[in-house]
Amino acid sequence: MCGIIGILGLTPVAPLLVDGLKRLEYRGYDSAGIAVLEEGHLDRLRAEGKLRNLEAKLRANRKTGRSGIGHTRWATHGAPTERNAHPHATERVAVVHNGIIENFRELRLEMEAAGRVFSSDTDTEVVAHLVTLGLIDGLSPKEAVQATLKRLTGAFALAFLFEGEDDLVIGARRGSPLAIGWGSGEMFLGSDAIALGPFTDEITYLEDGDSVVLTRAGATIFDADDVEIARTPTTTAGSTYIADKGNHRHFMVKEIHEQPEVVGRTLGHYLDLVASAAKAVDDIDFSRIDRLSITACGTAYYAGFVAKYWFERIARLPVDIDIASEFRYREQPLSKDGLSIVISQSGETADTLASLRYAKGQGQRIAAIVNVRESTIAREADVMLPILAGPEIGVASTKAFTAQLAVLAAVAIAAGRARGTIDAAEEALLVRSFSEVPRLMHEALRLEGQIEALARDLAKVKHCLYLGRGTSYPIALEGALKLKEISYIHAEGYAAGELKHGPIALIDEEMPVVVIAPYDRVFEKTVSNMQEVAARGGRIILITDRKGSEAAAIDAVETLILPEMPAAVTPLVYAIPVQLLAYHTAVFMGTDVDQPRNLAKSVTVE
Repeated sequence: MCGIIGILGLTPVAPLLVDGLKRLEYRGYDSAGIAVLEEGHLDRLRAEGKLRNLEAKLRANRKTGRSGIGHTRWATHGAPTERNAHPHATERVAVVHNGIIENFRELRLEMEAAGRVFSSDTDTEVVAHLVTLGLIDGLSPKEAVQATLKRLTGAFALAFLFEGEDDLVIGARRGSPLAIGWGSGEMFLGSDAIALGPFTDEITYLEDGDSVVLTRAGATIFDADDVEIARTPTTTAGSTYIADKGNHRHFMVKEIHEQPEVVGRTLGHYLDLVASAAKAVDDIDFSRIDRLSITACGTAYYAGFVAKYWFERIARLPVDIDIASEFRYREQPLSKDGLSIVISQSGETADTLASLRYAKGQGQRIAAIVNVRESTIAREADVMLPILAGPEIGVASTKAFTAQLAVLAAVAIAAGRARGTIDAAEEALLVRSFSEVPRLMHEALRLEGQIEALARDLAKVKHCLYLGRGTSYPIALEGALKLKEISYIHAEGYAAGELKHGPIALIDEEMPVVVIAPYDRVFEKTVSNMQEVAARGGRIILITDRKGSEAAAIDAVETLILPEMPAAVTPLVYAIPVQLLAYHTAVFMGTDVDQPRNLAKSVTVE
């Protein structure tokens, strides 16, 4: 989750760019850079490490240009070095980028064959070269950018600065956020309103697929079909606010929509997408581990539950999964050759922290999966694995959950490779499958209109069941938890095979049953459970893919069709529709979505 800013100013913009980057540093802080036009020529300044390193360089190399773009990076493709820092540039254009270009390998090979020379290991540089080739072919900057966007696969936000074009910045977004700031004779572009707060309180949020041409006179916005379109500006609290919902009604739905960007960032940190390999986990030798214990609470526990399937199937590593409040009092005997993984968004969850201390007292090594690097759990663990989700304001966790899944998936692949249970070809296949997740999540978000309509009826019920098999079972549990948390509707998640062992007694014409059933190796078994529900008049809401929809032959109230995808990645993508279903149901019921009753973001007491 990198940070972007662009300024067309009336005075030298370099210090203003750095000021904006300071407000975006929570989005990435392993390198930073700016590009400005000095007398019409592109001039870059980049630095590895914290933003203060860039500031030091800027003091020694004053820039006077009035047009520029800036970037603070969290590394995905390529190590966090100066050569991989943004902006990336050619002789004609500089670009900053947030997100992942999934098809960069093919594009890079194509351009290298055409004689283009690359100077970094990043996916971003292909964008600069593609735009440059368009300019060489006689296209205008706008035309070159629009032609380039059509060739890119993935989720991204981009900002471009052009050689010799002192009054032009072009931006575009697909999945990752981007906002326009309006000034008087000045214009601004940023990843969010936090970056733009010092400069303006009039913000226009670009919609997905939009691109924008900025000049000092204003902004011209184009939709995904390159048709000029108007977007309504909003007034923010300027530089005084701490967090901003953007153009969303609640923080929760904003954070749901951030997931393609967040998960792409997290996967990029733990997977080498260039080499199609999982990065080894420092200080953990999985070849010497005989058993894994995973401990967490709430949504984080369900992330660990999914990971149990991944570790056992990919790494052939036995896994015990425990709710932390039970684990801490169960006095489980733990092997000194085992590893404990504790998961906590805040890193301060009391029961999880107590479980960590118990496991450590038993001589186990501890790996902590957290969102807050400075938290107590992060400090006390032997190995800290950040989820890199950024601030999550909504109490009901969404992007932190899928970021936790992303970390756990990457670690499971690394464990499988270290233990010799998968070979290099299998590792590469898994890594490539997970690299597609941001795009698949982006497609899942397109179902929001259908889900919102469905939620009108769901808001009228008092009870709901969720069913799933395999890794879809923990997602069923998570879906039921989300509905309970924010709509206050009683919901239960079950393994689909358990239906006839009790829960089937609840089925009648009033009972909605959400079935999470990608077309996988257990799909036919899940279909038989759906038939049991249908025979008793239950109202089935089926979440599946095209093959599943065609094969189910069930009269569902609603079928949500997701793209086809490898079975391993389904938990991350299928999480989105269950989150959206809970969110829109709660909105129709008029509950406090971001701060549901009786709940806190971090549970720091027992």
